[in-house]
Amino acid sequence: MALDDFGTGYSSLSYLRDFEVDRIKIDKSFVQSLGHTLDAAAIVTTVVSLGHAMGLQVTAEGVETADRRTFLRSAGCNLLQGFLFSKAVPANELAGALERHRHALTV
Repeated sequence: MALDDFGTGYSSLSYLRDFEVDRIKIDKSFVQSLGHTLDAAAIVTTVVSLGHAMGLQVTAEGVETADRRTFLRSAGCNLLQGFLFSKAVPANELAGALERHRHALTV
């Protein structure tokens, strides 16, 4: 189970204690602030450290640039998602999109 949009709205720290989650997803507002606000990098690295200390996988949402990908990988994010990798794909097109992506990685 993933705790989505971690750090905003209803995704509070108490949910990490109250629910059996195995993944937290860093809200895209923090990811998109990287390089624009002074605290964004500190927030992202702190969330990654907290997640890993609790034995959780960490996903970053809203990755749209190679620079953000590089930062998030070095910060220790386990998975990245965003338009840098693909636009949203309807379920009936998912298998083809994955195959094209897999082929592009092997070329």
